[in-house]
Amino acid sequence: MRRHTKKKHAVLLLLLLAGGIYFISHPDKSITVWKEPEEPVLMNTTWTGGRSVSMESWVEQGDYLPLNVTYQLLAGVPSTQSRYLSIGLSSVKRKKGSYLMSTLQSLFQQSSSEEHSSMVVVVLLADLDVSWRMTTVMSIKTGFSSELEQGHLLVIHVPEECYPPVKGLKRNYNDPPERVSFRSKQNLDYAFLMHYSSGLSKYYLQLEDDVLSAKNFLTTIKRHVDEQEAKKTTWAMLEFSSLGYIGKLYNSANLPLLARFLFLFYQEMPCDWLMSHFRLLLTQKQPILIKPSLFQHMGTFSSFQGTYNKLKDKDFEESFYTNPPAEVYSDMSSYQKYFPKLAWEAGEGFFWGRSPEEGNYLTVVFTDPRVVAGITVETGTEGKDMLGSALVELGHGVITTADKEKTCKNFHIVGSIENGRFAKQQVDKNYDAASSCLRIRVTAGQKEWVVISKIRISTKPSTPQHQAQM
Repeated sequence: MRRHTKKKHAVLLLLLLAGGIYFISHPDKSITVWKEPEEPVLMNTTWTGGRSVSMESWVEQGDYLPLNVTYQLLAGVPSTQSRYLSIGLSSVKRKKGSYLMSTLQSLFQQSSSEEHSSMVVVVLLADLDVSWRMTTVMSIKTGFSSELEQGHLLVIHVPEECYPPVKGLKRNYNDPPERVSFRSKQNLDYAFLMHYSSGLSKYYLQLEDDVLSAKNFLTTIKRHVDEQEAKKTTWAMLEFSSLGYIGKLYNSANLPLLARFLFLFYQEMPCDWLMSHFRLLLTQKQPILIKPSLFQHMGTFSSFQGTYNKLKDKDFEESFYTNPPAEVYSDMSSYQKYFPKLAWEAGEGFFWGRSPEEGNYLTVVFTDPRVVAGITVETGTEGKDMLGSALVELGHGVITTADKEKTCKNFHIVGSIENGRFAKQQVDKNYDAASSCLRIRVTAGQKEWVVISKIRISTKPSTPQHQAQM
């Protein structure tokens, strides 16, 4: 019996030694790591755990370019099912307020229940301030309890020891040391965020923590992805906003490589510059920018030292269905299928007409009279085909012409198009009657063709005393 016991002990000792030698010789294997938090936590506020990323990528399959990182899951329940879209955003403490809760609110409120089931939002709380993280987690739990319980929202953190140095780095572009440290850590934050998200969904969307989203943005993203697939386009990144690192869409299969790319070159340049290099390396030569934009920067003060930031995306439309029902007419000759109504309807369509002459028009006739509060008209594309000289008018008294078109009997001039664009708010202060028509009237001919890419109005409820004659 003693001999058998000694043999068992010897075999067990050999197995333990072999296992120890293996893990010492393979320190970078991607395994789940459990680690106690080093910060004091409230009851049920946090629990921690590492994450095994998706092994679909060749980078992970061969354990190339190992990226070891431990994640703390602060809130939420990870789903066992892959979603269509994961949305990643990193947040740090700001000197002048926070936009994180408003960003999350916009993402969920602008999505339908069906869209909720197809997406997961991952928030990386990347600040090292323990008190701020705990306060933020409690706010998220209070405001988004159902999203957390249903696996639509996850909140994570990466401990400081997982980061390489972010101070004393070389000063590319003559940036001050504080700026270099900030943008370098931001690259690392995004690298860790993407690495975590790589196994959660088919596609990944990068956002910042101070954005507004358009209504049903996920459905719009899916439509554009399907269009690219139908064209058999080679793409590495689709852009749903022209600003910074907002609204950039990736195939999740490329996330492990992108995470390592940002990690390797984290101190070289800002993340939005690095992403352009990554796109080129994946053989997408030109940006694919989708308009109208689905996300708008709403932050007034930057997360870097609280500096003033007034960046806005001029192509953003919060809702694609703000224009009231209407019929659209024009005596300008359309090119192919770029009809006048496309400038009025939601989406990327536009009216493309041949060289306009003085007196040509595009008239929108509302189904019901409206008190118009704001008007935006945009013409041209990439600096070409702009409408050089035209007036924007509102009218009332709908009539039918000899050509069986509708128009208005009387028009009132609101303003003129300048540099191909017209934008005016508080129109109702000078013209508070309900209007039945909006007209763009050409006042000087031009050789160049014309593109009217967008006509958008905002309206106010009309009262009996403001009703205009039909």
